[in-house]
Amino acid sequence: MASSSVRMACLLLVLCMVVPSLATVYTVGDTSGWTSGVDYSTWTKGKTFKVGDSLVFNYPTSHTVDEVSSSDYSTCTVGNAINTDNSGATTVSLKTTGTHYFICGVIGHCGNGMKLAVKVESGSSTAPSKSPSSSSSSPPSSDKPSTTTPSTTTTTPSTTTTTTTTKTDSSSSWSLSPFMAFVTTWVALFAMVIIS
Repeated sequence: MASSSVRMACLLLVLCMVVPSLATVYTVGDTSGWTSGVDYSTWTKGKTFKVGDSLVFNYPTSHTVDEVSSSDYSTCTVGNAINTDNSGATTVSLKTTGTHYFICGVIGHCGNGMKLAVKVESGSSTAPSKSPSSSSSSPPSSDKPSTTTPSTTTTTPSTTTTTTTTKTDSSSSWSLSPFMAFVTTWVALFAMVIIS
């Protein structure tokens, strides 16, 4: 009788550890990466993005990944990013439902196609579902603190641009690497065999 309870507990542990690993990691643009000359609307076709999934942007540091509002996306307006990164390898965890918008913040790049709109659906019960993200300029909530670098202001005779770079730790608290899920599964199965 106790052996049956232990087996059920081990099975539950295995299921709890494997289910979070079902989140998908998408490499934006696949092998092309985040660059000019890629049709990102075609890239998103056939893909279902869910809360808990991640987007990986790989790009040369001459580009940026800016998460922007719907209106800034439509007009390719730079300088109003919700979050921005220029490290060359950016991972964005999709933590809320709704459409998320990304552009390259280098002037002219968005107009040349470096823009991505991703509609995120509610995921499984492994990731918290939140109300659809709004197109306001407030940063999305995160379990991790953001790091903000100092603002820089550039003034030319006709324009003034202020840029604040905000880096959000994009690791999802719900993500579990497939390797760790595999190891945990085998450890639990091994424990089940030893105990019975």
